[in-house]
Amino acid sequence: METKKLKQIAFDLQTKVNIGLEKENTEVQCLPSYIIPKSVEDFEGKKALVLDLGGTNYRVATVEFKGGKPIIHPENGFKIDLAADMKSVGFTEEQLYTKQSDPIEVLKIDKATPIGYCFSYPAESMTDGDAKLLRWTKGVNIKEMVGKPIGKPFLDSLNEKNKNRFTGIKVINDTVASLFAGLTKSGYDAYIGLIVGTGTNMAAFVRSDKIGKLDPKHKSKEKIPVNLESGNFHPEHLTIYDEMVDINSDNRGAQRFEKAISGMYLGEIFKNAFPLDEFEEKFDAQKVTTMLSYPAAYKDDYVRTARWLYERSAQLVAASLTGLILVLISHEPTVKKVLLTAEGSLFWSENRNGVNYKDMVMENVHSLLKEFGYDDVTVEVLKMDNANLIGTAVAALS
Repeated sequence: METKKLKQIAFDLQTKVNIGLEKENTEVQCLPSYIIPKSVEDFEGKKALVLDLGGTNYRVATVEFKGGKPIIHPENGFKIDLAADMKSVGFTEEQLYTKQSDPIEVLKIDKATPIGYCFSYPAESMTDGDAKLLRWTKGVNIKEMVGKPIGKPFLDSLNEKNKNRFTGIKVINDTVASLFAGLTKSGYDAYIGLIVGTGTNMAAFVRSDKIGKLDPKHKSKEKIPVNLESGNFHPEHLTIYDEMVDINSDNRGAQRFEKAISGMYLGEIFKNAFPLDEFEEKFDAQKVTTMLSYPAAYKDDYVRTARWLYERSAQLVAASLTGLILVLISHEPTVKKVLLTAEGSLFWSENRNGVNYKDMVMENVHSLLKEFGYDDVTVEVLKMDNANLIGTAVAALS
């Protein structure tokens, strides 16, 4: 994609973030979180139960901080696949609680413990640390949960079965969890959390006095986490194939950025580019990257289209990141070093026959920042194992 178009997209995202910081129910919602993370040193010897409900898997673990480092048990968490259940017609809130409770019982927690719940769907943070579900994405639609708190009903359900063993629950988005995990690395002027996997989103710490829609009692120069819900950003310069994917989706008109770049939708765009050809039903970003890595096994047209999709996705992510960094610099011109904690299978995917996704994103970010006159701003990317679990433990213990 041309540099001129990427600059327009970056500026558009910057504009819409600023609007989202001022008003409710905007395209880029900019949802403040009222969980202000404490320093990692404050967690010494403390333990939390961590739940991570993602687009595909559900993970459960305990996280304990010793010597300034998080210790996860079991390593990488106890994982089950809930995607098929959650997407099935008629799946209920109570069934979800039951499915989520089963692996918690396996951990045999015998002491009073706080819970951190990483909930990877659009939700609005509440002042008590809970969150209200705004809408489902990723093919899930448990209607009775929309518009209601996520944490408290689940906590009550757990305590009913576990003799009030759990002392409270903090609910955060997976992107905010990545943002919190980055705080284990010091020395940066700004922090960003990024997800590019099944779906996509960004989060950052924003000075509360720059958030116009915030209640005055919460305003100061202190930075608070903001979940952008940037997957709903509708960028310029999309194609007819993007329009076709949107028209055939179950949430038409929403999550346009996510539908243009994320792992769940790249395969759909690809199939729309070849309407007369037959492809397997599950055709996602992994299939696209396989074409790039082993081009000899596929038609030339397929490989060219796969490369365009892969590169365009990385460029759009870079443009959105640049737009967010422009917002942070406008709030604090002293921002020079930015840490990006990135999660997601697509972001860390490898192209055996060319440039990896992450490298394309970072090259484009620095190129665009230079185009905007900020060549002295550096962005470092951090890959952290189990960032979701660690960041969610930080929330539970804060």
